[in-house]
Amino acid sequence: MKLAVLSGKGGTGKTLVSVNLAAVAGNSVYIDCDVEEPNGHLFFKPKGIEKEKVTIKVPVVDEDLCIGCRKCVDFCKFNALAAVLDKLIVFDEICHSCGGCILFCPTKALTEKDKVIGEIQSGVSDGVKVITGMMNTGEESGIPIIKKLLKKNSNETAMTFIDCPPGSACIVMESIRDADYCILVAEPTVFGLHNLQMVYELVKIFNKPHGVVINKCLQGEKVNLIEKYCNDNRIKILCKIPFESELGRFNSNAMIVSRKSSKYYSLFSSLLQTVTKEVQYETVTHS
Repeated sequence: MKLAVLSGKGGTGKTLVSVNLAAVAGNSVYIDCDVEEPNGHLFFKPKGIEKEKVTIKVPVVDEDLCIGCRKCVDFCKFNALAAVLDKLIVFDEICHSCGGCILFCPTKALTEKDKVIGEIQSGVSDGVKVITGMMNTGEESGIPIIKKLLKKNSNETAMTFIDCPPGSACIVMESIRDADYCILVAEPTVFGLHNLQMVYELVKIFNKPHGVVINKCLQGEKVNLIEKYCNDNRIKILCKIPFESELGRFNSNAMIVSRKSSKYYSLFSSLLQTVTKEVQYETVTHS
């Protein structure tokens, strides 16, 4: 079972939820697809780390074969190629590795070389397999890293938790593509509601079963605006996490709260049971 945890913006509690769900699940896999700013490993502090480089293909020009026809330049919609004084220049930083320029070159002056854009780190933390994608600064897209992250785990049978990038861009779409269920994390603010609406529309496009975790709930608050939105749209509310200083203190010190407090262990264990039942229900309903 693959569970994707996503939110419309950073700082909502996406990593808090995904890390603690993986921790209470025990023998599980945690995949950090937030490759621009991964931080799940800071909580897990995995041991026995293995590293693997992630590369993409970028064009390289043979000046002796290039005739300056500009067909490759005209083809590239990302302006990753330029012809200056009959010399072809390749801008690796904005190349999208589509390979089209190589196909269009009439003299075979363009070939491909590997370019390292990041790495994958794998380790273990108290029974949890921790897989982290890290993109090099300044790279155009983290999608190749995310694809390799998920492919690396394709044959895994243990329960898998995917910590998605924030927002609703292409890298988020790639992260949830094979997920069995999506957990949307939101905070009860006007800004939080706006961003919940974005990811809600995204999971509907992908036709993914989903539910909402409301984080930072104030005590004594009867119905917050996120809860009202979910009720109005018949979205399942999976859990409400209270806004507490103890939780904030644990989290800001990169501690896994479910491993430090029986109260929070019970909270996230209950959430995991709720999500598991939702997935089982969806499986039976659509089988």
